[in-house]
Amino acid sequence: MTSSAAPLPTVTTSETPLLTTPLAAAHRALGAKMVPFAGYLMPVQYEGILAEHLHTRAGAGLFDVSHMGQAILAGPDHATTAAALEALVPADILGLKPGAQRYTQLLDAHGGILDDLMVHRPHAGEETGDGQDGTLMLVVNAATKAADMAHIENHLPAGVTLVPVKDRALLALQGPKAVDVLARLGADVAAWPFMTAGPATVAGIAVHASRSGYTGEDGFELSVADDRVADLWAALVADPDVKPIGLGARDSLRLEAGLCLYGHDIDTTTTPVEAGLTWSIQKRRRQEGGFPGFHVIAEQIANGAPRRRVGIRPEGRAPAREGAEILSEDGLPIGTVTSGGFGPTVNGPVAMGYVAAAHAAPGTRIGLLVRGKVLPAEVVPLPFVPARFYRGT
Repeated sequence: MTSSAAPLPTVTTSETPLLTTPLAAAHRALGAKMVPFAGYLMPVQYEGILAEHLHTRAGAGLFDVSHMGQAILAGPDHATTAAALEALVPADILGLKPGAQRYTQLLDAHGGILDDLMVHRPHAGEETGDGQDGTLMLVVNAATKAADMAHIENHLPAGVTLVPVKDRALLALQGPKAVDVLARLGADVAAWPFMTAGPATVAGIAVHASRSGYTGEDGFELSVADDRVADLWAALVADPDVKPIGLGARDSLRLEAGLCLYGHDIDTTTTPVEAGLTWSIQKRRRQEGGFPGFHVIAEQIANGAPRRRVGIRPEGRAPAREGAEILSEDGLPIGTVTSGGFGPTVNGPVAMGYVAAAHAAPGTRIGLLVRGKVLPAEVVPLPFVPARFYRGT
């Protein structure tokens, strides 16, 4: 990644000025329905959410996620840069190997989640060209990227700097045929296991690729210069296995995969333990601490969190949306739905939400208060659709 002060173009609606990604014209040319999202005008669907969802599960879906925030954290060496970030997140960044990527969360003093993010450690000199090994690459959520950048900058020690990346777009190619598509376009990434990242060339275009995504499928995220993203998009959609996919299917795919959406399933009122993200806190950090909210999180790991994020399968066909109250079999309030809708792959309604720990075991019968009626449902394990990440041979 490189940085630049070049701003994204804006488009003005009757309510608020919205940013657009460099692919706005390409989306309109494909007939996308555009909607406001996280301060951007983004495609919600092209041919329909159901068709786009099912195509991603069977082929390769192409998403424009250029609204996400990209940044470079740089220090004199890896230990210094990792220590600076570990003061803000609970993941083991020091132990992150060159070429590897890790999921973590920015936390507040109470263990609440300010945002979740991806952290990649490049090989020495990969970004700077000087052979130095003090760089981390970050990707944060669109709606919180300004606050995230300010929060990180305000807590950095001397000698470590954060540089927002403003001249690169981000695409996600997701689905079981994604790796074959990239191979046909010249990218030598087939052997990379899940959460590996590094430089690659796709259709003659230099990208920074990571084998990761937000659908539960195998796939890649491709960071590319703004002035080449339209060419990369065109090369990818020209492949017969690829279709453009909007935010609507992105949401239904991640819900079936049991993945959290910031501002809905996780926020400052939830800890990683309550959210079922304890797996993202490696052993050394659980023992040593040194991150915000450690006392809260350590207590919850040791003794259990008072509530837990769970999967929910409503009976029948009616979905339970975000905000629906969750009731015990006795009709008492025990929690709230945080994400819900129709799951095309499972052909039925699915939801996630938080319930009191005593009601979190799979198989627990619950009720969902939907439009004044109590719908029967059951707590089930997450994910609803098994992940198909490539772990290597």
